[in-house]
Amino acid sequence: MTWLIDNAWIAVALPFILVVPTWFAGRLNKTLAPVMAAIGPLVLMAAGFSAIFSNGEGDPSGGSISWIPGATDIHAGWMLDGLTAVMFAVVGVIALMVVVFSIGYMHGDKGWARYFMLLSLFTGSMSLLVAADSILILFVGWELVGACSYLLIGFWFEKPSAAAAAVKAFMVTRIGDAGLLLGLALLMREVGSFGFTEVFAAVETIPSGTVTAIALLLFVGAAGKSAQFPLHIWLPDAMEGPTPVSALIHAATMVAAGVFLIARMWPVFEASETALVVVLSIGAFTALASASIALVQRDIKKVLAYSTISQLGFMFAALGAGAWGIAMFHLVTHAAFKALLFLGSGSVIHGSGTQDMHEMGGLRHSMPITATTWLLGAGALAGVPPLAGFFSKDEVLHAVFGASPVAGVMLAVASLMTAFYITRATKLTFFGAYRGDGHPHEGGLSMTGPLMVLGLGAVGLGFFGHGIAEVLGEHAESLDPVTAIVSTAIALIGIASAWWIYREDVVADLRLQSRVGRIWDAAASGYGADAVAERGFIRPVMSGSRALYERFERSVVDGAAEGFARAVNGLGRILSLLQNGDGQWYGAMLGAGVVIMLAVVWSYDSINLWAANVSSWMGW
Repeated sequence: MTWLIDNAWIAVALPFILVVPTWFAGRLNKTLAPVMAAIGPLVLMAAGFSAIFSNGEGDPSGGSISWIPGATDIHAGWMLDGLTAVMFAVVGVIALMVVVFSIGYMHGDKGWARYFMLLSLFTGSMSLLVAADSILILFVGWELVGACSYLLIGFWFEKPSAAAAAVKAFMVTRIGDAGLLLGLALLMREVGSFGFTEVFAAVETIPSGTVTAIALLLFVGAAGKSAQFPLHIWLPDAMEGPTPVSALIHAATMVAAGVFLIARMWPVFEASETALVVVLSIGAFTALASASIALVQRDIKKVLAYSTISQLGFMFAALGAGAWGIAMFHLVTHAAFKALLFLGSGSVIHGSGTQDMHEMGGLRHSMPITATTWLLGAGALAGVPPLAGFFSKDEVLHAVFGASPVAGVMLAVASLMTAFYITRATKLTFFGAYRGDGHPHEGGLSMTGPLMVLGLGAVGLGFFGHGIAEVLGEHAESLDPVTAIVSTAIALIGIASAWWIYREDVVADLRLQSRVGRIWDAAASGYGADAVAERGFIRPVMSGSRALYERFERSVVDGAAEGFARAVNGLGRILSLLQNGDGQWYGAMLGAGVVIMLAVVWSYDSINLWAANVSSWMGW
């Protein structure tokens, strides 16, 4: 597969090339749409795994073309190094599993062809983002995945809630993207190039304050895309999209783009201790706060949404602690077990017809494969050894404790909450008696197959930490025994306490809510983050916009335009009086015009002669 490594641009271009054909194929024959949508992920997987298993032989491959020639020649190019290879593999595997799962989940949907077309477009956009050899091309992929997110969240746009969620996601992430764009502009001013090689070589020559400003602006972009506080509010609403989309975009790949951005731009962040402290603080706070919100959610997808925000906080905390390789390791394991959990929730929703866990229960009997694979994903998320999440989460905890004990304690508490909320969700969904009205059933092989594949990843990926570190060019850390023991104890305490408290299923929710009503309601509402955004940002902006419209747009801009139109119209009416059809009148006007023209010419000559005489008399 050396040829594919040397020509990895094909893995980026192919999904884009197949976008329109996938739509046409889906319109002609429904079977062809998922087949064509699967080609891009397959090639992406092949390129990623080929590079990973090449044992690092040779330099990273790449190439570029002149995109915008001029005084500052801007190139568009790609590169396949260890970081890109890992992301190729992650995006390829998750995208392929989502395409296969969607065959059963989206069966009969009227937007079938459009859905798989958008999956192909997203695969190409995400691969462009991770393969870019400059931050400018990365930004192009960054915006494309944002557009795909908007289109897929609002896929069922007939639902007002889905349309509103798509707009919300688009607008909130634009705030982050504005910060990223400003960071690009500042980099261009300081370095004169967008290329990663040129930027990294010039980092030491950039003033420390400017480096910090660049890093913080880039972090704003990363926080928006990866749903970190305070730009996290879009992700829970994004669950309005089809559940396989949640697994692909909002659990495993697109939301991880912020983590990837900081890892890719690591020399810039490494040069600013202030920026790393900010990243660590925001990550730890987001991990803890989001985990506490997940504790009380009834919607199974909302539990996983806040869990995703929390786990991304773990990754950002690791980045802030200086351990970008460990953050990427947790990104890889999280992609497997969180995609598994989201697809598992999709299987539950498809089989039971509801997202409310209070209307579920006992589904392990009617959906045994979903229940078994869910347990694997839940155990990995909780950090139960020897599942994947145990290894990566423990390395994150060890790194963060070494950098900041306070942040380490925050992550430890978040880990306890994580074990609790995922056990609660498991108990309410798969154990006890069935509380719904439907007839739960397992999906076909297209839905259970991806669950089993991802279940293998949730079990075994943790043992490849050293290999992933070597591919990334990072030093592989050994598992710290003390951290492992403490982390395991935390996970077991969280699981045991949740299992005991929820032995009566939904009754426990009602009892807890009655005892801690205000705290419960505050957490259920996300601590009022949406209300704060509404009152502190949206309403003032809307009020200001309306005021500007009424006082400036209507009065000044429209008034000037309409006044000019009225003046021209009035002048036209006056001049129209000259058109009366009287030939003698027209002759008189013609004569008068000739006289006036001669008078003007004579006056012009006279004035020039007078001016010349005056200049001569004055000696000028």
